[in-house]
Amino acid sequence: MRTFLLASTILMAAAATPVMAMSPHQNSSAPVAVTAPASNILTVERVFANPSLSGPVARGVSLSPDGELVAFLRSREDDVDVLDLWAAPVSGGEPFKLIDARALVPDAGELSEAEKARRERMRISQRGVVEYSWDEQGRYILAPLEGDVFLANRADGSVRRLTQTAADEIDAKVSPKGAFVSFVRDQNLFIQNLETGAEQAVTTEGKDLITWATAEFIAQEELDRDTGYWWSPNEKYIALQRTDESTVDIIPRLDISGGGASVVEQRYPRAGRPNAVVELFIHDVTTGSRVQVDLGANKDIYLGRVNWAADGSVAYVQRLSRDQKTLDLLSVNPATGQSRVIASQTSNAWVPLTHNFKALKDGNFIWSSEESGWNHLYLYNKDGRQIRAITRGAYPVKSLDGVNQDTGEVFFTASMRDGRELPIEQQLFKASLKRTVNPTEVTPRGGWWSASVNGTGTAYVGNYSDLNTPSQSALYTMDGKRVRWIEENRLQAGHPFWPFNDRQQDPTFGTLESDGHTLVWQMTTPPNFDPSKTYPVVMQVYGGPSGGGVKRAWQPATTQLLTEAGYIVFRLDNRGEGDRSAAFKQALYLKMGQPEIADQVIGANYLRSLPYVDDSRIAMMGWSYGGFMSLMALTEPEMGLAAAISGAPPTEWGLYDTAYTERYMSTPEANVAGYAASDVNTRLDNLTGRLLLMHGMADDNVIFENTTRVLNALQEKSIPFETMLYPGQRHGIRGNDRQLHQWRTYLDFLDRTIGTRADVSGQ
Repeated sequence: MRTFLLASTILMAAAATPVMAMSPHQNSSAPVAVTAPASNILTVERVFANPSLSGPVARGVSLSPDGELVAFLRSREDDVDVLDLWAAPVSGGEPFKLIDARALVPDAGELSEAEKARRERMRISQRGVVEYSWDEQGRYILAPLEGDVFLANRADGSVRRLTQTAADEIDAKVSPKGAFVSFVRDQNLFIQNLETGAEQAVTTEGKDLITWATAEFIAQEELDRDTGYWWSPNEKYIALQRTDESTVDIIPRLDISGGGASVVEQRYPRAGRPNAVVELFIHDVTTGSRVQVDLGANKDIYLGRVNWAADGSVAYVQRLSRDQKTLDLLSVNPATGQSRVIASQTSNAWVPLTHNFKALKDGNFIWSSEESGWNHLYLYNKDGRQIRAITRGAYPVKSLDGVNQDTGEVFFTASMRDGRELPIEQQLFKASLKRTVNPTEVTPRGGWWSASVNGTGTAYVGNYSDLNTPSQSALYTMDGKRVRWIEENRLQAGHPFWPFNDRQQDPTFGTLESDGHTLVWQMTTPPNFDPSKTYPVVMQVYGGPSGGGVKRAWQPATTQLLTEAGYIVFRLDNRGEGDRSAAFKQALYLKMGQPEIADQVIGANYLRSLPYVDDSRIAMMGWSYGGFMSLMALTEPEMGLAAAISGAPPTEWGLYDTAYTERYMSTPEANVAGYAASDVNTRLDNLTGRLLLMHGMADDNVIFENTTRVLNALQEKSIPFETMLYPGQRHGIRGNDRQLHQWRTYLDFLDRTIGTRADVSGQ
């Protein structure tokens, strides 16, 4: 499940900072003159139409290895759900389309079930070019497209089709030196020699319940690992996993579409039940031989990460225990498969699995740990001995983004100011390999930055937004100089959102205290807000372990739909949610649905203390974990909600998968009380208001049974409620037309329960 009392002085001071109409890292100090647009009320029909109100947003931006070209994905203007591959010369000149998805494959056709599931795990809802990769020399860009593989030649701009088969080729990669292309087809790994075009099957045993070189369901969904094979830098070896699903329970799942229904015999590992058996092998590309990696005697583990030493002499494997309280780093001899544990991390709750590992040219490596109570970066020698801390302080490192190994500079992302966490903003920082120093800010304060640093640590692609700036991206040198825009996406006349901009309301930010922890919140009021009047409130929630939703960044257009309808929109990141301290995240350990709801009660009480809030008209809405939170809140008398919208909710954690549920709740057998307390059905007699339940009828993540058991229990109790089901939809509702229907349903329900058509007389 990975992707819906007084303000603190620092948050309020930051919120009060005026935002000028300037671009980040503006080379000129003069502000940009902006003329106010004509006033238009944003409608739900316009939100879910083409072109996107977000404007031309670049996705998946990356710099070529030689630093001369920037590649990125862009939605088509005539269809926001289809992506093309674009490129822009670093030296200047207009971006150009490198791969036109519809020109190459006019009829997209139907993806295989395996690829549909993989994209669902990766939260990819678009079609066309949804991913791509460079070779290390920057000569080629590889792009899987609608089940086949295409190769763009950088030198002449030509695009070559490498495969054209009935089966889907998935997880395609260019080998590090550009000699081969690899991909998975029909549960086996293949490599193709780019010079000769010859194709070779690396494995042939994949069929039925045996799969090679593909991340298993649980790794894709809960371990943030989307691949099952890894090239060594010298192209001598490929590490690849073998998955045997025969141990996993079959959960019959009714897949209901608009054209009928079918039963899917899904292998779904529920909490406390067996996982797939995952093994790791190393294939010698030259000889064709294969050795098995020694992952230890205990087979009931998770294969977390695989990385290679810079020279390809060692494979580093992260092995996570089933209870996720121990993370071991193994050093593996690729010729023999022999391994040894060189470092370990432990926790009384769970050890976070990250992508913060980097092997260095001198044989040392960087790895992150929460051993200080905050996630920080550490330098280790090749034998796993910790040399020194690279970062330290009362803030967590969110991601290791790059290293300049010549200068010893280390670049990372964090939500921090002056050595202390500031959850609502995010920046790129610089530290040092040579000594522990106070980090230096690379990007400016005041908004939300993410960055992709090139391999040499000399430049980065920066993506930025703030409350008045939609997502824009540019190429920068490490001293902050903007080299060129990739997508400026300036909010001005001609931008899709411009006609509605003057009615967009900036949120205010503040904090509340809960059990010694600081919670951050944001509130957005309707246009023409009058504090002498009272307004209904919609509390938007996710609430579960995630990156958090309160941020000083461009707000979704759907927030404006709610404010235009007359609602105050409020969001609170409760304990367990957000990249915060280990203690903040682990507050929900063994008791999901308890501290989170206690924090939301604090939020609801704060709202009721405000003179302009109608305390009889407060509703909550959320999807996935947010759907669970909405149900738990509607059955919590202290919340006093008038209504709640619950989308795709887990309603009994014993029905959800192993890795996610056991990480936070242990097993149903070991934590009987915790599972019982979080079972929504035992709380239904306490409903305080009206309920709308929504679910996709082909959901393979939060199985539809989670909702049907609540429907049944409510009917048995003769409790009125409303339901909206989506045939053919999985864990998310996809496409403009269905999302338009979804939000029309939201707005209609809210209007009838807490809005202008609501009966709040109590009769």
